[in-house]
Amino acid sequence: MARYPQLLHAVLETVRPRELAEFYRRLIGLRYRPGDEPPADDSADDPEWLVLVDSGGARRLAVLHVDRLPPLADRQPRTTWPQHDFPWQSHVDLTVPDLAELRRQRGRAKALGAELLHDQAGSHAEPMYAFADPTGHPFCIFVA
Repeated sequence: MARYPQLLHAVLETVRPRELAEFYRRLIGLRYRPGDEPPADDSADDPEWLVLVDSGGARRLAVLHVDRLPPLADRQPRTTWPQHDFPWQSHVDLTVPDLAELRRQRGRAKALGAELLHDQAGSHAEPMYAFADPTGHPFCIFVA
């Protein structure tokens, strides 16, 4: 019987772990793994590692604190997607069922702090939007 490693979750690095975790928690509708929730009082919150889980408790996304990560615009080389001079090395894909929901989610993503990088909503083959999250990680929302 063949045995394979199992994918646990994707990890995003950031200098602001709570902010990034909160962005994805609200965007995707995830929740914190027990023990990773924000403090109930006004105490300092400087986590090294946060995990977001789905409603069944399965890990979906983790956020890791790093001391330094230049903003997307300062990174060399910066992604040139959708041209492929310097493509993304990785990104998160999210899906929605139809074009109306795609447009609604564009508004939600922007309201949560995402930057629109590419608008392909008019494509008949694959309507989608590409964004950068508040710390510069790319992600896409497209019609499945």
